[in-house]
Amino acid sequence: MSEPHNLRQAALDYHEFPKPGKLEIRATKPMANGRDLARAYSPGVAEACIDIKDDAANAERYTARGNLVAVVSNGTAVLGLGNIGALASKPVMEGKAVLFKKFAGIDCFDLEVDEPDPEKLAEIVCALEPTFGAINLEDIKAPDCFIVEKICRERMNIPVFHDDQHGTAIVVGAAAKNALHVAGKRFEEIKIVSTGGGAAGIACLNMLVKLGVRRENIWLCDIHGLVYSGRKEDMNPHKDSFAQNTDLRTLDQVIDGADLFLGLSGPNVLKPEMVEKMSDRPIIFALANPTPEIQPAVAREVAPDAIIATGRSDFPNQVNNVLCFPFIFRGALDVGATEINDAMQIACVDGIADLARATTSAEAAAAYKGEQLNFGADYLIPKPFDPRLVGVVSSSVAKAAMQSGVARRPIEDLEAYKEKLNQTVFKSALLMRPVFEAASAASRRIVFAEGEDERVLRAAQAILEETTETPILIGRPDVIESRCERIGLAVRPGRDIQIVNPENDPRYYDYWNSYHQIMERRGVTPDLAKAIMRTNTTAIGAIMVHRGEADSMICGTFGEYRWHLNYVEQVLNDGDLRPHGALSLMILEDGPLFIADTHVRQLPDPGELAEITLGAARHVRRFGLEPKIAFCSQSQFGNQTEGSGNRLREAIRILDSKPRDFTYEGEMNLDTALDPELRQRIFPNSRLEGAANVLIFAHADAASGVRNVLKMKANGIEVGPILMGMGNKAHIVTPAITARGLLNMAAIAGTPVAHYG
Repeated sequence: MSEPHNLRQAALDYHEFPKPGKLEIRATKPMANGRDLARAYSPGVAEACIDIKDDAANAERYTARGNLVAVVSNGTAVLGLGNIGALASKPVMEGKAVLFKKFAGIDCFDLEVDEPDPEKLAEIVCALEPTFGAINLEDIKAPDCFIVEKICRERMNIPVFHDDQHGTAIVVGAAAKNALHVAGKRFEEIKIVSTGGGAAGIACLNMLVKLGVRRENIWLCDIHGLVYSGRKEDMNPHKDSFAQNTDLRTLDQVIDGADLFLGLSGPNVLKPEMVEKMSDRPIIFALANPTPEIQPAVAREVAPDAIIATGRSDFPNQVNNVLCFPFIFRGALDVGATEINDAMQIACVDGIADLARATTSAEAAAAYKGEQLNFGADYLIPKPFDPRLVGVVSSSVAKAAMQSGVARRPIEDLEAYKEKLNQTVFKSALLMRPVFEAASAASRRIVFAEGEDERVLRAAQAILEETTETPILIGRPDVIESRCERIGLAVRPGRDIQIVNPENDPRYYDYWNSYHQIMERRGVTPDLAKAIMRTNTTAIGAIMVHRGEADSMICGTFGEYRWHLNYVEQVLNDGDLRPHGALSLMILEDGPLFIADTHVRQLPDPGELAEITLGAARHVRRFGLEPKIAFCSQSQFGNQTEGSGNRLREAIRILDSKPRDFTYEGEMNLDTALDPELRQRIFPNSRLEGAANVLIFAHADAASGVRNVLKMKANGIEVGPILMGMGNKAHIVTPAITARGLLNMAAIAGTPVAHYG
């Protein structure tokens, strides 16, 4: 079977299964009983209607309008398919709606309107203003799209944005800004030659003028050749604004000395001999899809130093509207903007361009494994899955809306707003805030045993940027430096980060002697101690903490948990310091859930279960939460005399022997722990109120299994595992940890024990 056929079938299957289409509507309020129905509909709904009638601004309080966008098309210019009609455009519009939700959390209805007349289409769109907070016009042919947008913007008091025009223009503007930076050129000085006089092409040229390009330096060509003064064929006011007073007539004639070629036309329009006529370090934006105006490899044959962007994802620098539209709408909606004006669009340009120059995020690197994401000729704009886009771009747009006077609901604290946006993509951010705040009160040294791992390197960069902690990496300096360079990190060993080189460190003698002194009566000879201090980075990290050269260690990015635990126990067990258990925080859609013991005690006895519970309660409070602990078992409140229930009941008796400042209950089934109504029916005198937020299991297999199911099937984000009982001197992560997870663990390790009891 051919590859194109495979791709076609895969795409069709994607749209058809498991249910047709790409989106659905879900209720955001409970609808489980008559009381819910009475509030959601009659008679309760009348109260919301009356308040909105009295004050239209209340619609944003009581309805979804403030976070609802319409994607509207009549199907007259769909992708590269042309005028395929409103119905056939629906898969594209559904896709746009999904992207709004995925990248910016915006709800969206796709509206395919069977109306080719632009004025009538505009009338229909204007009549929809009570339903939506903003309008995204899509895939409407030129020049009709100009007419529709103009009418809608004049009559509507909400943002109206034609993404094919302005979204493309914004991303082109960001890419051009950074391309000129790389090439050492300025907007005010460059000559631009453009092919394509449609809506997107005209909008891009207008944007470049706003960014500083002189209109007389822009040469626009279309299918009939150069747009020149006095031309009659296929002209309109938008093209006419770029007409040149010249005798030149063809692309080949005007390309001479061009600094930037902007193509939004058709395949193979730009010939190699034309590229040869361009200036030094030419910038070529060949954006036609699926076949660009010139293939990058062909262009580089005649201009090896060319800076090239396309509209395709299989080449560097894909100019993709998804970098813009979710985030410009997010910012506009959040301040109640009445329009998306030039200031907001330029703020979007600057936000996208600036983000590309920043250190690449670990999440973007993970989504685009194998690609070089270092700012330069092959990385001019961020990737769509860079999670920082919503915080950086949307907050810039919101600020511009407020400064330009179109915001009806100004935001007082933009930094707090940006942090809130980041919390929508970094799900751990909100829960981790108390931990980061506590860690900021100290300046602890955290040693990472696997210092050559890319995730550790990215975490080290983030630690230096976001915390007061000092990362120490165990690894070979040359390997660390080359990997930092390869993945585009600014940190360098020796300059920014202390390195412990297992192959050649001046402290080697002290380290192996310290390890030998600890282990000499447990069968470790001097030669073995020397070998371990050359090869075992977990043991080296533990020795550093033991000797006071680091305050805490983090290990476990590869290998088996208990192998690492063995060396932590060997070196750092000291009186009251011993591992009690591992606590995993699972961040779920409906809130956090803590699980223990996932790794340390396979079959904890009642005393160990009591220790695990006390440790869990202490750590839960680090996150600003009050622990509500459930002991989970197949047994339910004494209904089974065998199995784990006996150990859990005895653990409860141990806890009951002294006053405790947290709530615990058990033993019970897992559903009983999480469903208060079920628990009330089964055991009405339970001392636990509401759903439990901590689950204690009597078997590590059960705890670990629940943890993994929540990760894989409920899209749970794990913070941890947190090693309890070691005085915060060591934490062992798992190989699935991300760079963001390591940063979270560093914040946990960065808080002295005294800060949380």
